[in-house]
Amino acid sequence: MKNSPLAKVIQGLLMLVSIVLLTSFSSGKRTKLNIIFIGDSITEGSALPQPSLEAPSIVIKQTLTSKKQFTSVNVANLGFSGHTSFDFLPTTNKDFPKVLEAANALNKDTSATLLFSIMLGTNDSAISGPNGSPISPEQYDQNLSKIIDVLSTQFPKAKFVIQYPLWYSTNTQNNASYLEEGLNRLKNYLPKIDNLVKKYNQLTPKRVFAGDKSGFDFFEKNHITLYKPEQGKKGTFYLHPNAEGSKELAKIWIKGILKAI
Repeated sequence: MKNSPLAKVIQGLLMLVSIVLLTSFSSGKRTKLNIIFIGDSITEGSALPQPSLEAPSIVIKQTLTSKKQFTSVNVANLGFSGHTSFDFLPTTNKDFPKVLEAANALNKDTSATLLFSIMLGTNDSAISGPNGSPISPEQYDQNLSKIIDVLSTQFPKAKFVIQYPLWYSTNTQNNASYLEEGLNRLKNYLPKIDNLVKKYNQLTPKRVFAGDKSGFDFFEKNHITLYKPEQGKKGTFYLHPNAEGSKELAKIWIKGILKAI
């Protein structure tokens, strides 16, 4: 049987299948990925001991670089402590020029996928303090739209992930006042993100994506271990992820990023 014509045919077919499978796996598409992270102090990592090593964007770069589907991953952290969606508006001319500068620098490599990861809302929801706050859910929706619209015109091949803002304790009050009123306002931002993504999916399919929605409940449930306790005017409050929380946040953001590419 070993030397029979049928056996030789079977051996030849098996070899052919093996070659096809190996070729398929080895020629899998690999991506160059450039990510601009837009956000506030949580994105910036300003409450972390070593933001340059522990910010979510850095953790994401390290994680994605280790994945075989990427040939390179570059990030730019455009998180600014205390800033709102109002600060990032093109017409405000405050943070937007910095976003453009970073995006233009990374977009020089036109073979790479350019992606904007946006998490805003914490400071928007404040009762007072941050620029433009309190920002209504309707205005929040409009601000995000204006940011995305101008960026999508400037970078027509770019993709966008709107990450959902996170839970904070209802006694949060430092130089700004958040409290229960602010948290309730922030909760009303979440369906605005859902509607915004639906709108863009109709206008420009597969360009604007929603991040993973689990972060709000996850951090509320685990805030004692994953948030940094901070002293405020109404006692110990929880607003910023600690180093371990930053790692968990990176995992959540990655889900939306991978969905987009």
